[in-house]
Amino acid sequence: MTIPRGTAQSPKYQRLAADLRRRIAEGEFTAAAALPVESELERQYGVARNTVRLAVDVLVNEGRLVRLQGKGTYLREHPVLDHRAYGPAPRLDPQDAAPDDCLAVPSAVYRGEAAESGRELTVDFEMMIVRARVDIAERLGLRPGEAIVVRRQLRMLDREPYSIEESHYRAGLAAGTPLMEPDQIDGGDEAVLAALGRTEVGAVDHLVARMPGPEEAQWFQGGPGVPLVVQTRVTYDRRGPVRVIETRYSADRSRLVYGVGDLGVRASLPAPAAPVDPARADAP
Repeated sequence: MTIPRGTAQSPKYQRLAADLRRRIAEGEFTAAAALPVESELERQYGVARNTVRLAVDVLVNEGRLVRLQGKGTYLREHPVLDHRAYGPAPRLDPQDAAPDDCLAVPSAVYRGEAAESGRELTVDFEMMIVRARVDIAERLGLRPGEAIVVRRQLRMLDREPYSIEESHYRAGLAAGTPLMEPDQIDGGDEAVLAALGRTEVGAVDHLVARMPGPEEAQWFQGGPGVPLVVQTRVTYDRRGPVRVIETRYSADRSRLVYGVGDLGVRASLPAPAAPVDPARADAP
């Protein structure tokens, strides 16, 4: 077995890591069995032990592999959950017809997805009054540093960290309402907003990937090289921005799904094939 050719700038251990990614993507290794030990990989590829060790370190840092003391190196598998980021709007009045697809995402979407996948969803909730960050203030039309109300949900699936969601509200909008209570609200925050005459009718999403900060890394318990997918949603009613919802997901456990246009025909189509693993892009 040889290491695939790479550019002159590509170190040998990186090319070895790329080939190991390819073998993982093709199902050669399974989570139930340990990967070949370093001496065996050294023999397979005809490289030095340090090259093997560095290549395995890369995949450990990416969250693909995990070293278990005294047992060996195994695939680190996290079930990936598809989250319908465009989800159905909540039906606040049973007599109203809810639209088929809307950018407003109620907590019920998460519960439904967890139930469909046979996983247990648990949520820790808290409410805070903080000074608005510059980006949050700008999106809400506030001055930086103004007081805002933040409602935070820490979601876990089968006791594994899944997402951190923070909804940011103007203090004046939340004052005197259940949004100020440190508890979840029956019917979700959307019910309170509707009662206030601030029903969300649209939203704009901003998606970025970044590395987690120390506290985020500690909570998500991901590999040191696993980024977060950060979805920042600004919702609007007919009068302007209502809230900013910032949700952080570990990139190795979540996949955001968006729908565009008329999706009526979608139910009659076969399920899409699984996405190609990025590791295949490194294969020769």
